[in-house]
Amino acid sequence: MPQRHVVQMSTSHASYSVCVLGTEVFLDTRRCTPKGATSFDVHATSAVTVHIIHSPMTKPMMNSRWPMDPDIEVVVTIDVTSRTINDNKVKISYYGQEGNELSVAWLYLTCVDVSLDVDLSRNGRVKSKGKDKAKWTWGPDGQGAVLLVNCDRDSPGAGGMDSSQVDIRTTADLQDMSVMLLRTQGPSAIFAEYQVVLHVPESDADKVRVFHAIRSDSRTHYKPVLGPDKLSYVLDHVGSGENTFYVEGLAFPDVGFSGLVSFSASLLEVPNMNSPGTPIFTDTVVFRVAPWIMTPNTQQPLEVFVCSIQQGSESNEVFLEVLLKKANCKLTICSEVETRSDRWIQDELEFGYVEAPHKTFPVVFDSPRNRGLKDFAFKKILGPDFGYVTREPPGKDISSLDSFGNLDVSPPVTVRGKEYPLGRILIGSPLPWASGRRMSKAVRDFLYAQKVQAPVEVYSEWLSVGHVDEFLTFVPAYDRKGFRLLLASPNACYKLFKEKQRQGHGEAAQLVGLKGTERRSIDEILADESLKNDNKHVQRCIDWNRDLLKQELGLSEQDIIDIPQLFVLKGSRADALFPDMGDIHCGTNVRRKPFAFKWWHVVP
Repeated sequence: MPQRHVVQMSTSHASYSVCVLGTEVFLDTRRCTPKGATSFDVHATSAVTVHIIHSPMTKPMMNSRWPMDPDIEVVVTIDVTSRTINDNKVKISYYGQEGNELSVAWLYLTCVDVSLDVDLSRNGRVKSKGKDKAKWTWGPDGQGAVLLVNCDRDSPGAGGMDSSQVDIRTTADLQDMSVMLLRTQGPSAIFAEYQVVLHVPESDADKVRVFHAIRSDSRTHYKPVLGPDKLSYVLDHVGSGENTFYVEGLAFPDVGFSGLVSFSASLLEVPNMNSPGTPIFTDTVVFRVAPWIMTPNTQQPLEVFVCSIQQGSESNEVFLEVLLKKANCKLTICSEVETRSDRWIQDELEFGYVEAPHKTFPVVFDSPRNRGLKDFAFKKILGPDFGYVTREPPGKDISSLDSFGNLDVSPPVTVRGKEYPLGRILIGSPLPWASGRRMSKAVRDFLYAQKVQAPVEVYSEWLSVGHVDEFLTFVPAYDRKGFRLLLASPNACYKLFKEKQRQGHGEAAQLVGLKGTERRSIDEILADESLKNDNKHVQRCIDWNRDLLKQELGLSEQDIIDIPQLFVLKGSRADALFPDMGDIHCGTNVRRKPFAFKWWHVVP
């Protein structure tokens, strides 16, 4: 419903007021109705449209006058801004029983325009006006502006992320912000009598910061005007024109924060200097903070990260040489000094990105694992157009399941007609009804709050280390859904070994070159009943996940490839008997190309 400003009419003196273009002005006539009045009529200058709101039973009289019905309302609107003060007039005449005019109430109106505008249609341009600006909606036909968390470091010499700075140190920083325009139009003298205030709700103020671009002495400076300690900003010297504001996000969606933030511009009537003023009109816009988005293995690799280990027999020099030849993209080798001899870079961090219509940049998510690579992401990756985010649980309640080898994401899938165009995040957990190690609530809350990659919790706690990448991964394919799910499979391994045994290779030695492990023949492995029992248990655990993933990712058996692998139980949990894909995965990390699909087109 359009906003409506109430003006008290009087027959003893003229009334004066300001209205905003296109909004309704309700004329309160009850207190000024003269004694004996039985009817009234309304006349106005050409720019004013008069609306008489009445019940269907009430009709105008033969002379176009209206009866004095207490349920009748008089509303006026103006759709042209005033050129001069008081250039719009409304006259209400009251008539007695004999049709004689008893008295007249005059109203002089000055029409101004106040509009707070953002990139409502998400095309990179700030649109003037627009309907339902105070609503943010998902989907390809949705509307509402997008805000980036300013989590990179463009500012030279800054100790942390740009969002921690209360000023703008480089114009490159502006590219990470969203533009908001305050447009005003009308006689300049009227704005000297009324205030225009930009404000943010207290609940949103610690999630955002707003800078006012003020031009003076042939240069522009950026004044912080709204944020964690500033809820409102009164504009000086308002006239016809535009005021440009830059909005930066300070917080990602998380538990207790949906990601929605609103800003309002209000036109206030201020009776005196000591009065807080009363709003005549308020225009509100809504942003949604862009989520952190993971990229699956099916996205094109842009940069491979790997840690160099040069400690004698522990050296991975041969592995690095192979990567140099096979990576087919930028390869970043992290020195042993930088990594403090921690080779498991997949476990420490995860690469993703944030996107707005005007800007996209990668963001590294630093896990709470905090071993040798603890400071690597913050010190070596955070930089210009490369953001950083982390979630640290309270206290020291960290388990192996907090490592990001325990975090994966599927390619895009459709499940029972529901589309997940950015895939679904996979988190390794205990069984739903069981206790045990679990990824920290702070991390899980963050992942769920991003909304666009609805997480699935799979069962990984049966493993000693407990990471999802120890038994599953996704690879591109040219048919069907465009990918295959690879699952570790003891059954497939036993089938392969039995086949080789029948072919006469039963004495072939296995586990050759694996330090600390005795060589065993295929015959010996197949004869080991204890190992066979261990793997029956493991297969049941993997089959539980198989059924879950088929259900939650909309997969069929043709979308799954079984990869031979054996496990051995140590206590109640399992370790892989020999190296597999999980070891390559945990020793590398990959920054990948963002999705072409725009996250705001998702329907959560």
